[in-house]
Amino acid sequence: MTHLSKTTAAAGVLLAAAALLTAGPAQAAPDLTRDGDYLYLTVTTGDGHSGDTRVALLLCDPPQGHSRAAEACARLDAVGGDITRIPPARGAMCPMLYAPVTAQARGQWNGRPIEYRETFANPCQLAARTGPVFAFED
Repeated sequence: MTHLSKTTAAAGVLLAAAALLTAGPAQAAPDLTRDGDYLYLTVTTGDGHSGDTRVALLLCDPPQGHSRAAEACARLDAVGGDITRIPPARGAMCPMLYAPVTAQARGQWNGRPIEYRETFANPCQLAARTGPVFAFED
């Protein structure tokens, strides 16, 4: 039989509250009940624990959601929605600068669920590797 003292129980409550407070700003979960091809996209600058986060909902019938939606939908269509299969930009020259960005995508393509997350050394490498998909404005 396990017995908890009031001090132990109080410490547990305080730790749980601290975890909630330090978890960062809450983000609304995407509505994943849509029909057609769509991706909920985020790009977070920094080390992944803090930084600026930009979001977009890319819809592809018709293309909308960010400034390069038509290009992004066409590129995704060419690779069956698999972001990892997007060919790298030819001749891209990125600086050897460490300014990490994390790209995430969640949604569906051709009825298949899509989950993608990758951290790149800098925004140039993100752009060279994913093309227009994560090239959205605030």
